[in-house]
Amino acid sequence: WLEYIVDSARLCKEQGLYTVVVTNGYITPKGLDAIGPYLDVYRVDLKGFTDEVYRKLAKVKSFQPVLESTIRAKEKWGCHVEVVTNVIPTLNDDQAQLEGIASWIRDKLGPKTPWHVTRFVPYLELSYLNPTPVSTLEKARQIGNSEGLEFVYVGNVYGHEGENTYCPGCHRMLIHRIGYTIGKYDVVKGKCPHDGTDLNVIEG
Repeated sequence: WLEYIVDSARLCKEQGLYTVVVTNGYITPKGLDAIGPYLDVYRVDLKGFTDEVYRKLAKVKSFQPVLESTIRAKEKWGCHVEVVTNVIPTLNDDQAQLEGIASWIRDKLGPKTPWHVTRFVPYLELSYLNPTPVSTLEKARQIGNSEGLEFVYVGNVYGHEGENTYCPGCHRMLIHRIGYTIGKYDVVKGKCPHDGTDLNVIEG
């Protein structure tokens, strides 16, 4: 599998295309270094902020390798990094974990790193749980903002204002989204046209 995506990413780069890997972050340094030269974006799932949660959700002993690979993708390979946390009731929705994730992103990846807090939908062995309340996602977004993150998004809630991008300087809405549809795009060369704030976006 790794060889396949390395070859695919290399061919994409030869054609001038952007590349992104969507990953759980459980990759060895050697594996990441194989694909790193051909990656533009590293989109990683951070499922929680305790080993206990990772043992339950991912059947692994520790989440430390996820943190290490994400930092490596940014620092060694210069990837644009985005973090996604599927917020699951009773498992990773407590304040301590959400604050831990947000502060780690701020300190290790930088405050402009996007953090997507997404709604959980019951499935398989977790079908006994309820969908994530929207209020919980709004709390997570607020925590992220309070910890200094500039771009915290609410996901899997169609039409929520948290899907949009707001300038952290002047607070104007610059990108309006409904799901994957963009209705407004008021960005100039990656910056807010009103006050020049860097928005950390990749423009094609």
